[in-house]
Amino acid sequence: MEKTIDLKLRQTTVSDLETLFEFQTDQEAGYLAAFMPKDPTDKPAYLSKYTRLLSDPTVNNQTILVNNIIVGHVAKFIMHGDTEITYWIDKKFWGQGIATKALHEFLLIELSRPIFGRVAFDNFGSQKVLEKCGFVKTGTDSGFANARQAEIEEFIYKLNS
Repeated sequence: MEKTIDLKLRQTTVSDLETLFEFQTDQEAGYLAAFMPKDPTDKPAYLSKYTRLLSDPTVNNQTILVNNIIVGHVAKFIMHGDTEITYWIDKKFWGQGIATKALHEFLLIELSRPIFGRVAFDNFGSQKVLEKCGFVKTGTDSGFANARQAEIEEFIYKLNS
């Protein structure tokens, strides 16, 4: 019998940022995310950036709750004219289908299309999440990944509808 996940999304608030910041400091998760701030432990910089983004009308930040516990976030933002998606799940909750369910729920409220997702070439978990939510791999790019201190390949995924 499949365990049901009591997952809810709600608009991210400033009070969520303390918890969400802590998730970003996990080194293994940061390595997989790859494209991180230069210093992911710089809490004032994180709080300043995300407090500003919470009031940006082009950004849709949602906090992911499971059993009323913050387990991550999912967001839509605009970069270089493209609508993009990002998400982060606390490592303690990996492998439970939470990212897939949260992204699926998010795409029901965020109707911008096309919408792109970018993922490190070796982040197989996030690749599967995007594919399960209907994203199709459309290309590759490369960029400097602060978490790895190297230029790496990233896969570009696209959702049209």
